[in-house]
Amino acid sequence: MDASSELILLGGLLLLLSVFAGLASAKIGAPLLLAFLALGMLAGEDGPGHIRFDDFRSSYLVGSIALAVILFDGGISTRWEEVRGLLLPSGVLATVGVAVTAGIVGAAAHYGFTLPWLDALLLGAVVAPTDAAAVASLLHMQKLNLRTRVAAILEVESGLNDPMAVFITLAFVELIRRPDAAGWLGAGELFGLQMIGGAAIGLVGGRALLFLFRKLDLNAGLYPILGLAGALTVFGGAQILEASGFLATYLAALILGNGRYAGKEAVGRFFGSFAWLSQIVLFLMLGLLVSPSQLEPLLGFAFAVAAVLILVARPVAVALCLIPFRFQWREILFISWVGLRGAVPIFLAIIPVLTGARGGGLLFGTAFIVVMISLVIQGWTVAPLARWLKLEIPIGGRIDG
Repeated sequence: MDASSELILLGGLLLLLSVFAGLASAKIGAPLLLAFLALGMLAGEDGPGHIRFDDFRSSYLVGSIALAVILFDGGISTRWEEVRGLLLPSGVLATVGVAVTAGIVGAAAHYGFTLPWLDALLLGAVVAPTDAAAVASLLHMQKLNLRTRVAAILEVESGLNDPMAVFITLAFVELIRRPDAAGWLGAGELFGLQMIGGAAIGLVGGRALLFLFRKLDLNAGLYPILGLAGALTVFGGAQILEASGFLATYLAALILGNGRYAGKEAVGRFFGSFAWLSQIVLFLMLGLLVSPSQLEPLLGFAFAVAAVLILVARPVAVALCLIPFRFQWREILFISWVGLRGAVPIFLAIIPVLTGARGGGLLFGTAFIVVMISLVIQGWTVAPLARWLKLEIPIGGRIDG
């Protein structure tokens, strides 16, 4: 048997095992993405699979594509009438909230573990964002029907906070490499280019995609391909122009998902399935990338970071961002707790490794452990907390307050 056939067989078996792992996790109430991550670790060099995989560059490429697909699926499934009144608080939470979270975690790492300020703040930036895939899959698996504005805040914030986290991560990586005035000036320029450029490309790209869907008379099977081509074009084009591909992709999908065009139902089904495939591949790959034997020395530090993140940084950031918008304390508490970490922090931790920034290995391992802790502790308790806070409503009902 040649190497290519073995690779195909291995890929098929891993995907098949992922489906069964998903079934098992659903029966015991475990977070679904945790099962995929654990399966990747078991298949890795320290597990029974003994697969050696340490290609960070390929992981970054695959991760970028997978996250673009996941964000596009989130955008096209978001209903504008449900979220338009909540864009401002969601946007504040996705930007100011990420910055506050990163700052608190960074301060704790600096004063508690004497990390240099820039390294500590880079760690805070990496673990700050919530994960759209983790939040969406958890709410779907738990069959939670939440109050409208709570569900909308979680949905939009997790889709919009990736660009801010990517910007902060890139900015601190650059400052670590060039800790001078030019580095700080470059960080400011990067912010403007990432956010303004990403928003502009997303709005234009979304309108262009909607125009194509309405004007082209295609075979039914080609509409999903057009959607995938559009998503990758918007993402790749924005990245080449050094704008935020994640922001551009989400906004383009939001426009397309709320327009009327032929093949809309087929496009939605396709991206729903392809987003699941992207999540499985992404988490399997990230699990393969980690060697559990190398994580053991980081456990104490990572648990402390996770405790500060979950119990202090995220609640403080959510409260500061949502109290001005008259959110109730129980809504703030729940939104704070559902700030799940998933693939995004691990993906962001690849950037310092690729750029050769100091402490890249420490950062990657710590981010991985923090994600595992978040999925286990927060993921298993979301449904009971929603019921205890009376934020779950009967299926078919809808409460806007």
